[in-house]
Amino acid sequence: MNNVISLVPRQDAPAAQAAEDDRAVYTVPEVARLLSLSRGSAYTLVREGTIPALRMGGRWIIPKRRFHAWLDGLIEEGRR
Repeated sequence: MNNVISLVPRQDAPAAQAAEDDRAVYTVPEVARLLSLSRGSAYTLVREGTIPALRMGGRWIIPKRRFHAWLDGLIEEGRR
C-alpha cells in the first residue's frame, strides 16, 4: 500500500482560485505585491490616503474597483 501524502498544492483546483478572484477587496500585502512595493511602503501609502482603502475593524481593505480606477487614473496622468 502506498501511504505517500503530497504537500504540494494541486494545480488543478480552479474552484479555489475562482472564489479568491470573486472577492471585492484586496489586502494591503496583496496590493504591495501588485505594485511591487514592500508591505511597509504599501501600509504607509494606505494610511496617507494615497492608495484608496477603508479601515474595517482592525484591518485595512482596498476595494478592487476603486484601486483599479485609481491606478488607471495614475496611468492616464502619466501619459499627459
